[in-house]
Amino acid sequence: MVQRYYDAVIIGAGMGGIYQAYRLVKLGLTIKVIDRAEGPGGTWYWNRYPGAMSDTHSPLYRYSWDKEDLQTYKWTHNYLDSKDCLAYLNHVVDRHDLRKYMQFGTEVVSMKWNEEDYTWAVHTSDGVFNSRYVVTGIGLLSEPNWPAIPGRNNFKGELYHTARWPETYDFSNKRVGVIGNGSTGVQLITTVAPNVGSLLCFQRHPQYSIPARRAPVSREERDEINRTYDDIWAQARTSFTGGGFQESTVKAFDVSAEERQQIYQKAWDAGSGIRFLVQTFEDLVTDEAANETACDFIKGKIAEIVKDPEKRRKLTPTELYARRPLCDTGYYEQFNRENVEIVDIMANPIAEITSTGVRLANGTRHDLDVLICATGYNAFDGAYRKLHIQGRTGTTLNEHWLAGPTTNMGVAAAGFPNLFMILGPKSPLANVPPMVEAHVDFITAAIAHVEDVRRGGRELAGKVALESTLQGEEEWGTLCDLVSDKMLFKKAASYFYGGNVEGKVKSTLVFFGGLGMWSQKLQECVDNGFPSFTLSRDGDAGESAASSV
Repeated sequence: MVQRYYDAVIIGAGMGGIYQAYRLVKLGLTIKVIDRAEGPGGTWYWNRYPGAMSDTHSPLYRYSWDKEDLQTYKWTHNYLDSKDCLAYLNHVVDRHDLRKYMQFGTEVVSMKWNEEDYTWAVHTSDGVFNSRYVVTGIGLLSEPNWPAIPGRNNFKGELYHTARWPETYDFSNKRVGVIGNGSTGVQLITTVAPNVGSLLCFQRHPQYSIPARRAPVSREERDEINRTYDDIWAQARTSFTGGGFQESTVKAFDVSAEERQQIYQKAWDAGSGIRFLVQTFEDLVTDEAANETACDFIKGKIAEIVKDPEKRRKLTPTELYARRPLCDTGYYEQFNRENVEIVDIMANPIAEITSTGVRLANGTRHDLDVLICATGYNAFDGAYRKLHIQGRTGTTLNEHWLAGPTTNMGVAAAGFPNLFMILGPKSPLANVPPMVEAHVDFITAAIAHVEDVRRGGRELAGKVALESTLQGEEEWGTLCDLVSDKMLFKKAASYFYGGNVEGKVKSTLVFFGGLGMWSQKLQECVDNGFPSFTLSRDGDAGESAASSV
């Protein structure tokens, strides 16, 4: 079996893996980035379904660390579509000559910590990669969640999952069914509806969605963004969402009903689901009565847009506005088309997928040429579950996470030395690029700390490891639960708690305290010498990392 040796192995060549590679090369380490895809891009390599688009505005859906590129790289619209995102990430890889460190078409099978020589053995489809450090950049939303419906393999038509989209497709004049209407489903439905013969939308939960207002960016707008980029990024890093706008400090009932409607209308006209949720009123995520005022406003818009009363009824949500905030480029309008229909599978579930389509619980059959599962991901920990990671005591990560995933600030797990996660479970719910940068900067500082000790002339130098303490992990989990308990998100059966995957243990998978607070916690940990981590040498029980500074 082929064996290779590096200082660090990075799993995943998406936005996190690319920046981590850049930082560790600058640190002087030998690295290898491995990815099962055939090129860089991560999420944007796989998510090529029609309508795929970032829901964060373009100025902040990119890296901040290359100021020249930040100001000179061209982008045309206020939102990037999937092709834009993929092209940008490939551009960064080539601009910084990172492709030579990357190996594609290589899938990780398992990982095992070797206590004797303080290295990880990363077993892949192309042999073993050995390294002192492993950094996982495998993404929050990367492991497809296929619906648990009997008979999937029986379908004789075209069967797709949005997370694994084909290079070419043609749905013209075909009978298309889409299962799922979350963020992916909304984007897909909006895009394919005008071009198919017929479209059946199999829907469990009607969604609240805000117009994106995607539009070209003028030269004058871009010049102003370039002029103020430092301020834009400084504000984003300390904000709740990292979205580039000021979050509201006003409560919904602090203003009159008339003014409240005006504020909602202004946010509706401006676009962005994230902006609508947190820039209108500060208590929409914590107070049911306040949240219901937003619900009523959006329901009113659905009533204005959707003409058919039965379609309107099925599209009108009955729950709180407490799932991932969505935005669209004309979602509700598509249901005014005669070729677009809704099947309420909460009231009448899909019993099985047949050779010709689907059969509902009441016996109704729908014949289809194409069936698309827009059913999302086994989010946050799903990709980790498949890696078979064995830590210091022989315990696997799956065993460690039996009651749900636990991490220290989303970056490390107790019992897994020198293993760092970019956006691991219990990371914030926020704009991804500033989150990625905060985690990678932390990981780089942690590795540099270990390297300083390893090269410091101490006895047994060379065999040094940093890992989260169990207490650090438990304290972060407790904080995540405490913040979650103050929020309304728990009232929806969403992927924030594993509610979208049948049989998954329900737990808090997200830190709802926001990007700014989380970034501050990371920086405090670095500044104080990693007090919630322990530093060990060659099998010693370990000492507080802070005591080694």
